[in-house]
Amino acid sequence: MQIGSDIKSIEISEFNYELPDSRIARHPLPDRDRCKLLVRRRDGSMTDHLFYELPDLLPAGAMLVYNNTRVINARLRFRKASGALIEIFCLEPDAPRDYAQSFASTVRCSWTCFVGNSKRWKEGSLEMPLTVDGHDIILSATRLLKADTGSIVEFSWDCPEVTFSKIIETAGEIPIPPYLNRNTESSDTTDYQTVFSRIEGSVAAPTAGLHFTPGVLAEIDSRGIDRLEVTLHVGAGTFQPVKSETIGEHPMHSEFIAVDRDVISRIALSQSPVIAVGTTSVRTLESLYHLGCMASRGMELDEVGQWYPYSEDHPRLSRRQAMEALLDYLDARGLRTLVASTRIIIAPGYEFKVVGGMVTNFHQPQSTLLLLVSAFTDGDWRRMYDHAMASGYRFLSYGDAQLLL
Repeated sequence: MQIGSDIKSIEISEFNYELPDSRIARHPLPDRDRCKLLVRRRDGSMTDHLFYELPDLLPAGAMLVYNNTRVINARLRFRKASGALIEIFCLEPDAPRDYAQSFASTVRCSWTCFVGNSKRWKEGSLEMPLTVDGHDIILSATRLLKADTGSIVEFSWDCPEVTFSKIIETAGEIPIPPYLNRNTESSDTTDYQTVFSRIEGSVAAPTAGLHFTPGVLAEIDSRGIDRLEVTLHVGAGTFQPVKSETIGEHPMHSEFIAVDRDVISRIALSQSPVIAVGTTSVRTLESLYHLGCMASRGMELDEVGQWYPYSEDHPRLSRRQAMEALLDYLDARGLRTLVASTRIIIAPGYEFKVVGGMVTNFHQPQSTLLLLVSAFTDGDWRRMYDHAMASGYRFLSYGDAQLLL
């Protein structure tokens, strides 16, 4: 593994490519599993397929791990008495900080938010009349703290029978990616959710999972391939471009992860190749390894730092050693679920400890997701992307897929 200083000096300009607007998929195909699938194998060979062929292309005995997060209607639009439109984009819960508790809140809760047109909201509360499950309520928003990176906004309402989850489900919009350059449409309500989404919290979809259908999942099951779930709530930072010249100057965003003890145990004991569905699952699985290394040193498991995987004091345990340390940590505290957050950046030079393959989409130029793909393919990303461009593949969230082995 390269030491962190070598990775920090990587220039983001090396990960640029020309992406014509016409190649950005604005909508998914009518049949999700009929999109194209580019397969790159360990020896560098590439073949073209359709996504519904995936079950036949996965290694025998593989373990498929996917992100079960569900995208919330995070965008709320309030209108002032003056007519000014104020957009509040919910990023992550502040009080209570636990996602499930925040969504179950009645009467009030607060979130870290982006505020659009914030100059028109200098003081006072915003109000929105709503009807939620037959209850007529007034939703109020009060900005408690202003900051460049986000504001703390308190939401309150006058009906204890209504939860915050129901409020945003009724009043909010699905926040589709900005690069789609269009407004949210009614079809996005279902198009921008995976078929296995169930844990509310993301403000962006784990888009590699959008290609899966019940039929594909049934075929995977019929081949004896295990399917495991993890949770990583995708933050708006996933769309944040790398604005610095080198990777070392780019601050990675923090994302919430939750993994059941049984999943960690099965990964610890398994000799099967672990195939991650999407970069969010990759980040979760690799973060589990580093959390285990932290546990072995008696560290608190609150967050995996951006540069921890590359630090000189990292213990470099085996996968099994790290997972067993993680299990010991949970057992000592009587916990069934590991809850933490991660800021790791996976860039060329990173040594993968858990993931042996991934399903992913085609990512934006000069993005941290493209860095991750480059790290996994030993820098072969440009050849793959050139092939995809020449072969008519569709790019980004609603585009086509890759299977990297």
